[in-house]
Amino acid sequence: MKVWVLVLGLSLVLTVCLARSPYQAVLQHSRIRGRQQGPNVCAMQQLKGTDKKYFTNCKQWYHRKICGKPTVITYECCPGYERIPGEKGCPAALPLVNIYNTLGVVGASTTQMYSERAKLKEEVEGPGSFTFFAPSNEAWAALPTEILDALVSNVNIELLNALHYHMVNRRLTSEELKHGSSFASMYQDFHVHIHHYSNGIVTVNCARLIKPDQHATNGIVHVVDRVITAISNNVHTLIDIDDDLETLRTAMAAAGLTTMLESDGQYTIFAPTNEAFEKIPPETLNRILGDPVALKDLLNYHILKHMQCAESIVAGTPMETLQGTVLEVGCDGDQMTLNGKAIITRKDQLGTNGVIHYISELLIPDSAKVLLELAEGSSVATATKLFVEAGLTPHLTGTEALTMLAPLDDAFKGSVTMTPDMKRLMTNHILKEQLSSKALYHGQELETLGGLKLRVFVYRNNLCIENACIAAHDKTGRYASMFTVDKVLTPPMGTVMDVLKADDRFSLLVGAIQTAGMTELLNQQGALTFFAPTNDAFSAMPPAELNKLMRNRQDLSEALRYHLGETMLVSGGVGSHTRVKTLQGEKLELGVRNYTVYVNKVPVADADLMATNGVVHAVNSIIRPLPPKVDREQADGPAAPLRSAASSRVDSKSFRNDDLFQRVVKSRSSRTMNKSQ
Repeated sequence: MKVWVLVLGLSLVLTVCLARSPYQAVLQHSRIRGRQQGPNVCAMQQLKGTDKKYFTNCKQWYHRKICGKPTVITYECCPGYERIPGEKGCPAALPLVNIYNTLGVVGASTTQMYSERAKLKEEVEGPGSFTFFAPSNEAWAALPTEILDALVSNVNIELLNALHYHMVNRRLTSEELKHGSSFASMYQDFHVHIHHYSNGIVTVNCARLIKPDQHATNGIVHVVDRVITAISNNVHTLIDIDDDLETLRTAMAAAGLTTMLESDGQYTIFAPTNEAFEKIPPETLNRILGDPVALKDLLNYHILKHMQCAESIVAGTPMETLQGTVLEVGCDGDQMTLNGKAIITRKDQLGTNGVIHYISELLIPDSAKVLLELAEGSSVATATKLFVEAGLTPHLTGTEALTMLAPLDDAFKGSVTMTPDMKRLMTNHILKEQLSSKALYHGQELETLGGLKLRVFVYRNNLCIENACIAAHDKTGRYASMFTVDKVLTPPMGTVMDVLKADDRFSLLVGAIQTAGMTELLNQQGALTFFAPTNDAFSAMPPAELNKLMRNRQDLSEALRYHLGETMLVSGGVGSHTRVKTLQGEKLELGVRNYTVYVNKVPVADADLMATNGVVHAVNSIIRPLPPKVDREQADGPAAPLRSAASSRVDSKSFRNDDLFQRVVKSRSSRTMNKSQ
């Protein structure tokens, strides 16, 4: 079994490497998938409930979906082969006949019938070398009645011209149908336009080739899924003559895009109708229409750099616009989608230099939005409401160069009401310049509208401003930017010592710091991380041990220094097995589990109490040095339960509660001896 899987895998790799075109690649993949059914059998994916079939690629084969809809696998003879009764697979090559007779055996009998009515039969039976893009029977049936009646009522002119437009006076295999190429048809040399996409789909005038490469003695037939019509206008002309696109036409002219849309190219335009423009609030629309930069960005956001026919889309794909950002162009069943929304009302209006798809909603890129609009289009509804309630709307809708730090909705705990303190806090979530997160660096200071200076911390796994780390890509607006952050900002309001004194949970710790003579250390300039034991942590210590520790100033100092990291680390900077060197000299091991930070297996009870010279993380247990690594679990697990002195004596290798700081103090003594030598 393993050998068969390996052989199949190698075959698929060789298929991709040897295929001469994307269509040939999917054809060969379909051959491999159909191999077990016999020779020359191709596996096809058919949309459930429809007659639409596709040659399959690896991704579609495993997903079993096209345009989000389930498919079933069917097996058919590969192009150019047929079945023989009683034999497996499709062992026989189809006999070569002329184009007229070929039409009858490849599902294009209606085209064959109309060829006879239009007196085209003799031409496609006779000598020559033609390519016939033949509409399938279903394609003719789908043609609007009025158009079909107009064709068949004048078979010698209209119908003949229509059929000649489906023909090229040379043989063109699928390999020769290159992406972006065009060929003169046999109707007044009007060109047919070819697109050969990377997923193996080939289109002519946006009609999909559903049975390519049906060879004939006097040419080749490619069966297509719709009747195509001659193209004479460029995309600008198509917009110019359609009253439903009047607003778009005016906007294009104002933005200076007319010349581009008249020139050669391969554009895809998602054209907002007049109704789409009317859905936009008047103040927003007028602001954009009156701003040449925003208007050009808006319109370029509706134009792709390449031509994308609707039939080429089988799954959501990001595509670059002329504005520079991407749209996700996808499909949902038979509906084409943009950014996951089925807003395309008309597809494949083809011009000589591109294709137009009509849309019912205007797409506004971030680069055309003011700060408030950036926030309203993101998952920061609570922050947006608070910014407005804090009276900051003039800043959010104006032309100032600013950066908003917008906390996610989950960052706000419980109900939030506007108070003077909250207003001050929200003001400090707006920085005085427009920034890009890519330009931020460690130690940088950023000034807020409230006059505070915020620090930037760059970690291996995160980029943070004070305690708030960036949680999404930047949104860059017309004048300002928005950083989505994972926490509500807590600006530093004093030194580490000030933070501890202001919090009743640390009253015993404050006394210990004063006893150890470390007050000045925690007040002076620096960047410390203090894993600060709360009163509960001290209360959990055996009284004898606590008294002994508090009476020995030197040991107390060493113990407290073991809780102090020599660099500043907010919770967002903690990754898997982060290590922090302490002022005592040894290292603490940190990790994260279920959004809780652990330090030497002790959970942090309250993280990120910011200070001007560091950060405080409250812990409800004294932090102990970990046993040797071979005897313990990983550092990001839950803390081990405290054991009594009696139970500690049972295992002489275990770390003893009544000897809490023995290793710490011993380490200090050893360093002192080394210095004296």
